[in-house]
Amino acid sequence: MYPALEEGSAGKLQMVCEAEGRYDLRSRTRKYASNIVQLYCNLPKGRREIAVIGEQLLRAGTSVAANYRESCRSRSCAEFISKIETCAQEADESDLWLDMLKNDCGIETELIEFLLKETDELIAIFVTMSKNTKKRSDYKK
Repeated sequence: MYPALEEGSAGKLQMVCEAEGRYDLRSRTRKYASNIVQLYCNLPKGRREIAVIGEQLLRAGTSVAANYRESCRSRSCAEFISKIETCAQEADESDLWLDMLKNDCGIETELIEFLLKETDELIAIFVTMSKNTKKRSDYKK
């Protein structure tokens, strides 16, 4: 369901993305980023704390999709794991900003609820991808 590693020519590792799984997650992370942008554009502009948190969310949330795309072009297991773990970290940061908008700033929308759930699911996917890749490749820190 996610990029598999196979030995390529000249002994180099090549990333071979299984078409269906790769494009499903690629599309899903792109939609996630789009929803973050939509939320940001609809935040109240008058409160400074919302503006600051919104900008932090915009950076972290959109980087999930960018880093996932980069992971699909990884040249090694280590690079792939690094990019996927960055996706998990950025999603976790997004979770913080979403939680703060909801619980500290009083912004409660269906979109925030959806994004909180989607963030949790994406984090679980990225963590699983990293663990499984480490197992398959005998990755050593």
